[in-house]
Amino acid sequence: MRWSVRFLDNVIDVNKYPLAQIEHMTRSNRKIGLGVMGFADMLLRMGTPYDTDEAMKLGADLMKFINDEGRKASIALAEERGSFQNFADSTLAKRFRKFRNATVTTIAPTGTISIISGASSGIEPIFAVAYVRNVMDKDILPEVNPIFAEVARDRGFYTEELMKEIATKGTLKELRAVPEDVRRLFVTALDISPEWHIKMQGAFQDHTDNAVSKTVNFPKEATPKDVENVYMLAYKLGCKGVTVYRYGSREDQVLSVGGEVSKKEGQMTPEEEEASRLPRARPYLTRGATQRIETGCGHLYVTINEDERGLCEVFTQMGKSGGCTASQAEAVGRLISLALRSGIEPEAIVKQLKGIRCPSPLWQPGGMVLSCSDAVAKALERFVKERDAIQERAESGATATPEMAQPTAKKQNYVDKGDVCPECPECGSMVEYVEGCVVCRTCGFSKCW
Repeated sequence: MRWSVRFLDNVIDVNKYPLAQIEHMTRSNRKIGLGVMGFADMLLRMGTPYDTDEAMKLGADLMKFINDEGRKASIALAEERGSFQNFADSTLAKRFRKFRNATVTTIAPTGTISIISGASSGIEPIFAVAYVRNVMDKDILPEVNPIFAEVARDRGFYTEELMKEIATKGTLKELRAVPEDVRRLFVTALDISPEWHIKMQGAFQDHTDNAVSKTVNFPKEATPKDVENVYMLAYKLGCKGVTVYRYGSREDQVLSVGGEVSKKEGQMTPEEEEASRLPRARPYLTRGATQRIETGCGHLYVTINEDERGLCEVFTQMGKSGGCTASQAEAVGRLISLALRSGIEPEAIVKQLKGIRCPSPLWQPGGMVLSCSDAVAKALERFVKERDAIQERAESGATATPEMAQPTAKKQNYVDKGDVCPECPECGSMVEYVEGCVVCRTCGFSKCW
């Protein structure tokens, strides 16, 4: 413990700071953050389920030991090197004669280094017992928690078929092929109630100087009241921060396209009604424009084309993201194209897509983009407005300016925020929502919210 404290204190001195003010404040308080990683793995090795009083007591005892020993090491270091500059004006001066660091302990996000270490993140429970990893977009390989795989082999119920089935579910809750005691032990982040997430965070917070990085995972059916209850419980337990994530909040909504009932309905023959339902054929030549929109999943390129009868198709392309995001964006574009060629008004399509929200909205010039679907709706809406403006000017005899002659968005100097989507923007694999961040276990990508 004392070597860890000494190492972290040394980092303050050798670090290079971007601003003199930051350097002054850091050296004046010398805050460090000794923490833990692999807590869930430890519980699995001990045979203790995460959501139990026993596990909560283990967490509290563990962090109390680390905090107490860390403070002893900081006091010893103060005897050798002196207290931090602002010590005399701090509350620590009332309890200690000398103290090297204003804070000693923190439960920090450990998404990337936990991948390197082959351990669970911070104090988070395991995100999934098994998940599917895509290799070169061809082979699908199940990745299984090594401790679970070891138990499964020792208990004699390990099979490749079972591991693949677990990978599709992520949890053991409904799998009767796995013994009940094993199912109870290997609870995942979504198996654990939000209250237990907060109670475990509170147990660690009681013995941590700084904040505790922890994500409270909610089921898909969670309500605003459920979130409120968690925030109030976190406040009562003395937590310094709360991060919540509702499962499925990034899931694509069902696309329903519908327009007004035709005024001619009931006046057409059955053959005419049947023909009216069929989309018109795509012409060989179309004209349009491509807009680039920044979304929480990266650059989204939306191409909108029209023929002599009006808008007829929409193409979408994600900048560098693959996997589900690109395929879902393509699916939205195809359905929009089908709807346009079937006579559905663009305004009806915009109404269905606009406002769909994901957990990574992105501010950009002109407003906020709530999701990829919302971005496509805004692009379609902008295209129609600018096209109509050009037509109005043409009918009035006004000369269209070069800017208006091209019905596309004005070029903006957007900043790539690097925000993430349900799958990794680097490799397209599934990401985990832990410690207020998203982490890809396949390639190591991580991004804090």
